[in-house]
Amino acid sequence: MSVNGKEKDPGALKEEGNTLFNAGDMQGALCFYTKALKLSDSQAESAVLHRNRSACYLKLEDYTKAEADASKALDADPGDVKARFRRAQALQKLGRLNEAFLDAQRCAQMEPTNNTFKELLRLLGAQSQKKSVEMSSTDARVQQMFSLLLDPSAQPSDRQKAAQNLVVLSREEAGAEQIFRNDGVKLIQSLLGSKQEEVVLSALRTLVGLCTGHQSRTMAIVNELGMEQLCGVMGSGASAVSLAACHLLQVMFEALTEGMKREIRGKDEAILPEPSRELRSMLRHLVEMMPASSVSGPGRDSAINLLVKQVPRKSQRNPDNSLTLWVIDQGLKKILEVAGTVPEMSEGPPLTDNSHMSCSVLLSKLYDDLKSDAERENFNKLCEEYVQHHFGRPGLESKLRAIQTVSVLLQGPSDVGNRTLEMSGMMDAVISLCASEVVCHQQVAVEALIHAAGKAKRASFITANGVALLKDLYKKSENDQIRVRALVGLCKLGSAGGTDFSMKQFAEGSTLKLAKQCRKWLCNESLPPTSRRWAIEGLAYLTFDADVKEDLVEDRNALQAMFQLAKSEDKTVLFAVGSTLVNCTNSYDVDKPDPQMVELAKYAKQHVPEEHPKDAHSFVEKRLMKLLEAGVVSALVCMGKQESPALTETCRECIARVFLALVERQEDRGTVVAQGGGKALLPLVSESTDVGKTKAAQALAKITITSNPEIAFPGERIYEVVRPLVSLLTLDCSLLQNFESLMALTNLAGISERLRQKIIKEKAVPKVEGYMFEEHDLVRAAATECMCNLVLSTEVQQLYVATGNDRLKLLVLYSGEEDERLRKAAAGTLAMLTAEQPELCARIPGTTSHWLEILQALLLSDSLELRHRGVVVMLNLMQAEKSLAETLMESEALEILSVLAKSTEQSPISRAAQHCLDKAIEYSIIKKPEEGGEGNEP
Repeated sequence: MSVNGKEKDPGALKEEGNTLFNAGDMQGALCFYTKALKLSDSQAESAVLHRNRSACYLKLEDYTKAEADASKALDADPGDVKARFRRAQALQKLGRLNEAFLDAQRCAQMEPTNNTFKELLRLLGAQSQKKSVEMSSTDARVQQMFSLLLDPSAQPSDRQKAAQNLVVLSREEAGAEQIFRNDGVKLIQSLLGSKQEEVVLSALRTLVGLCTGHQSRTMAIVNELGMEQLCGVMGSGASAVSLAACHLLQVMFEALTEGMKREIRGKDEAILPEPSRELRSMLRHLVEMMPASSVSGPGRDSAINLLVKQVPRKSQRNPDNSLTLWVIDQGLKKILEVAGTVPEMSEGPPLTDNSHMSCSVLLSKLYDDLKSDAERENFNKLCEEYVQHHFGRPGLESKLRAIQTVSVLLQGPSDVGNRTLEMSGMMDAVISLCASEVVCHQQVAVEALIHAAGKAKRASFITANGVALLKDLYKKSENDQIRVRALVGLCKLGSAGGTDFSMKQFAEGSTLKLAKQCRKWLCNESLPPTSRRWAIEGLAYLTFDADVKEDLVEDRNALQAMFQLAKSEDKTVLFAVGSTLVNCTNSYDVDKPDPQMVELAKYAKQHVPEEHPKDAHSFVEKRLMKLLEAGVVSALVCMGKQESPALTETCRECIARVFLALVERQEDRGTVVAQGGGKALLPLVSESTDVGKTKAAQALAKITITSNPEIAFPGERIYEVVRPLVSLLTLDCSLLQNFESLMALTNLAGISERLRQKIIKEKAVPKVEGYMFEEHDLVRAAATECMCNLVLSTEVQQLYVATGNDRLKLLVLYSGEEDERLRKAAAGTLAMLTAEQPELCARIPGTTSHWLEILQALLLSDSLELRHRGVVVMLNLMQAEKSLAETLMESEALEILSVLAKSTEQSPISRAAQHCLDKAIEYSIIKKPEEGGEGNEP
């Protein structure tokens, strides 16, 4: 039958699926069964295909689909015992024990002698009984807590304890189900109105337990409680309650959006409708919280945080950005209301120090999620209309609102900010307001000027028009809050050349003076934290200059003041601290120009960037040691834990860069791990920019190479290290990153079978094999070492057992290479494989005509390790087949083994060599020494 004919024949497709199923390729089998189902017009044939596909889904642990397919097979043929058994297995995994028991019982009735059916029936009976006992015990505990909470005469302390116990119960599936079924949501609703903060917190945490990973319960709770009440609790004044409510809403969002995935759907008992109505309702309420004056500052920050996390697409490959478009359409002007609020003026909702920065992040995320020029133009238009509306109105307050909005836009989607800044009269208004007598007006204008100065388009304009003004403010203002902001503006303009030593804007020594003043303000605890934050912002720019870096790391007080602010409630400081530390550690990327191109550029009188002498490696190393002594690791750990929109992906990248610089020296890695650096790096490999993820993964690799991974990443955490390490095995990464990843994976693969399985599951084996062909000696050797540990797994051994590949040949050839490290790794892998899979021994002579020379060279090696590997391979070959033993004994190997066996020291080598000779005697290939010495056949 032709290929095309086969593609259209359901029977042939089913047979192909069966072949793949038997070979263990479940995805392939699934594909063929599905194709066959689409083409099949026979009810009986479709039933068999559904039954077969159900078996695939069981193997793939997709129990919901396994149950659905088995049910379809049973609809066509209720007497299909295989389909019924598969449905029983799926129902068992889904926790529907009573239904599973009925199916298993029916199977046992149909085939009374089948032990598999009887065993499943026994197991289900035991599980059902256990669940029944648990449920009745849990039910009693739930009822007891309810009685206490509903009893008005109960002591407040008893009611508080009961509320906390309810939280504990809600974290168990049985407890959560009982609370939900006993009308617990109504009780929790009444607790949310309590005057006791602890009781409200317990109620919120109980709801978290009910909603976590459970879509149907979450939908019911959203509808019963209503978003209005939940947002009202989040918008209340108490920050602990607001954070707990924010966490609950986050869990609800995850349960609804992730709910259709199988691992969570498996907990639900029915196929649920799309939760889009509930999601839209939740988002609408969050957007409406933005301008509401009744909402507290922390509550509003929580709402912004949720929008940042939930609205933009998680991946740009997902074509659907409808949520972003909906939020822009429904809520952009409301978000801009918050952005334009000047806290010192009476009009506008209450804000925290973090609100403007959070708004910038949200606006930036929304703008970045747009797909077309038309969508971006609409965003620009809405922002311009809002700014123009306020800027064009009479009165200073409206103009200040417009300037404040522009300032927030410049920190977020800067292209949009620049467009609003270029509106007629805007820049003139900013510069004239810098000279205002009213401090808060002056502050808004100076901050706008600073944010504008960071943009290349505006920098030249501001250098020409704003430097004199900023210098004037810095020297003459009597208010330190204005002076520090003016100073930051000067710092920004003074650092326009970046790390290029030859492109400094100010006179020699000016940046050092500015930095000294920044450090002085940073250490001045009488200044409000917002002003001290601006001092760090100034240092973030000035530390492009290596003289400033040197002065800063020598100032222990300034460093510790900066670290304290990094750990504080003010999240807006995170990026400034991160940038300053990146500069001090020189962990930014520097493209070293080609020396020939430099000479050409000089010849053509073009500008050539110059590195500062104090940016040399020796200076950077000393700076890293000073930062470690001052406690930089604990600051970075705290920064990485912040739940705030201010902890952007770019900010996380900064933290990852600094960590990578800190673990560069082997002797510092233990310190970094001991202070929590290993644990802090794990989230950075999944929540950062692409560059940040790679840097964090490389830092993990360096730690895993030299530290004991089980101590550096205790418990289950060690398994989280595997995926980031495998992510470094790509052509996009440098050879150094490839090498360090292979070394780290080698370390992990040697620890346990479970870790090897995790490495295999992450599809690392083909990548490791690819690097075994790398031209670079070190990378090739590291890949072979990694394979040496991976072949401890039977799955990897099977790759070598499979015919039609050159895997074994490569190992034999590498065992004869000049590179000793590569030889050790290859010979070690060969020794292990020939021991575990004796059938491979017979294939070694067929790999290369030089196989015998290669093995003899191992036996004659000066390296004891190579000699030991060689003699073990020899022994494995001799034990596998008599004909191989004869070939070996007819060669010079007999003489070499005799010499090795006679070694006076009883080493593993001499013992293995003696075992080889003993085997030859056993085969009667050679005689015992007392029978006339060793020789050929008797």
